[in-house]
Amino acid sequence: MTSLNIPFVDLKKINSTYKKQFLYSLSSAIEKSNFIKGKKIQLLEKKLCEVFKCKNALTLNSGTDALIVAIKSLNLKKGDEIITTSNTWISSAYAIELNNCKPVFVDVDINDFQIDINLLKKKINKKTKAILLTHLYGFPNNMQEICKLAKKNKIFIIEDIAQAHLAKYRNKIVGNFGDVACISFYPSKNLGALGDGGAIMTNDDDLATKLRMIVNHGQSKRYYHDSIGVNSRLDAMQAAILKVKLKYLDDYNKARRIVADRYDEAFSKSDKVIIPLRSEFSTHVFHQYTIKLADGVDRDGLNTFLAERGIPSMIYYPVPNHLQKAYAYFGYQKGDFETTEDLCSRVISFPIHTEMDEEQQNLIVSAVLEFINH
Repeated sequence: MTSLNIPFVDLKKINSTYKKQFLYSLSSAIEKSNFIKGKKIQLLEKKLCEVFKCKNALTLNSGTDALIVAIKSLNLKKGDEIITTSNTWISSAYAIELNNCKPVFVDVDINDFQIDINLLKKKINKKTKAILLTHLYGFPNNMQEICKLAKKNKIFIIEDIAQAHLAKYRNKIVGNFGDVACISFYPSKNLGALGDGGAIMTNDDDLATKLRMIVNHGQSKRYYHDSIGVNSRLDAMQAAILKVKLKYLDDYNKARRIVADRYDEAFSKSDKVIIPLRSEFSTHVFHQYTIKLADGVDRDGLNTFLAERGIPSMIYYPVPNHLQKAYAYFGYQKGDFETTEDLCSRVISFPIHTEMDEEQQNLIVSAVLEFINH
């Protein structure tokens, strides 16, 4: 058996393209030696505002920190409820709990894997103070309906755009619909650093002022602490890298869509594969290319079959948040969120990145079809 050794995300190849630009930008940062809150940070934050079409952007240590700080800035009280989904990375849920609020899980829509609007309506009550949305895999939520609900019930919207850099809903970039948006620059993201990093975006100037204090020890000015804060700041070295890559983000997304189009064309011919939903109202940026397998197809068997041939695949997410040991005290049982649990047993993601060539993709598609058609 021949092993292909195709990378899931080829970070070495992706980043080597810009090595000379990285080194020049890093050299400049070292020369100035202002590594915290320096000019590089200011320039990156300004460019983020320009590219993401938002009024305010501030950078921090990670996307998880962004979620924690964003919720903290809303001045919620102990026991306040924030609605979110179980079918996502766990940081959404524990960012809520670290702010002494209660995560309330809602099932997802069977077609687009995003929060189910009808179920969301039923979960809103007098304790609900916010909705935390993940634009999963790079596909936007139905923000028109969600914004109506939030306005009607006077609740905050927190957008997690970690997987949806420059995704659009009705020609508006996600992150600009809610009160605050959180982004991750983890290395494998569409816009990835060479380490960890994150940012918060908001179009509310007063909220931006509060956020800047929180991330910098609660200081209004040096040594004057107006509130309890944290120390969460991106350093100049990562800012130097991100400023280079930010120029190419739109090109990265276009390249991912080309790869996704080829996958769609190949898999749409099979009745055993349900390809990702597209919408005339949305622009998908394909942080992940995730299919759902038809009933009767052995997802875990396919995962093993591909691995034996040197083809990586990923399962996002094998255990939903409501069934994690960390949340056992909530008393959720298997079957409480049928669609989420169904997806956890049937979805699988394949390599997709800017440096992926057609030959590699053909090998992946051939192997997948060989397994599901045997």
